[in-house]
Amino acid sequence: MVREYRADLHIHTCLSPCADLDNSPRAIVLQSKEKKLDIIGITDHNSAEHVVCAARLGAEAGIWVLAGMEVNSAEEIHLLVLFEHTEEALIFQGYVYNHLPDAENNPEVFGYQPVVNRNDEILYFNRRLLISATDLPIEQLIAKARGLNGLVIASHIDRESFSLISQLGMIPESLDLDAVEISAHITATEAASRFGTALRYPIITASDAHTLRDIGARTTRFFLHQPSLKELQWALRGEQGRSVLL
Repeated sequence: MVREYRADLHIHTCLSPCADLDNSPRAIVLQSKEKKLDIIGITDHNSAEHVVCAARLGAEAGIWVLAGMEVNSAEEIHLLVLFEHTEEALIFQGYVYNHLPDAENNPEVFGYQPVVNRNDEILYFNRRLLISATDLPIEQLIAKARGLNGLVIASHIDRESFSLISQLGMIPESLDLDAVEISAHITATEAASRFGTALRYPIITASDAHTLRDIGARTTRFFLHQPSLKELQWALRGEQGRSVLL
């Protein structure tokens, strides 16, 4: 039987240097429960070090946590990559880490990058410059994610930076995307008017939350038989009786 699942697939934890330090996995899950979310995506910049903790906390709270990342391509295009299993996300993380610049984060400039446990205790600080771009072209990133059964979404295509349209001036037909994301600053109707035929891909929206109060500010409704990555893909394609609504 198909039922509705409210999803916010783009949430940053305190590991992302631009996010609030209050955004621990525990706090995010509690806030998601308060906002009556069914599915969330943990998508830190170029890292998946909080996905295991968040997934365990989510399972305890009855929230399906997709293990993911917002990866930055060589063209400085942001992509949401989401996996059903944390193991796949961590393999993808290792691949991304090997293609980040050999530079150390300066927390005074870019922000701190703490990795915390389920009780909000700091375990260590990630020293990589997670805010930077990888040296991987977008097609190569998508191919690697697909090889690990990942779902791939172009981030905030309406933004004037770090988006497909801002960097390439278009959405290439050749890209193997599951969907494109619009930010909280634009509606689906406005996006269709603004981008026209460029929107040949399904559209989702999400909060891109960097603070706890932003979680669930924008959600996408998926109509699924059960929470799984395959069901999300069917919904985005309108197949098997599954569907998606903004």
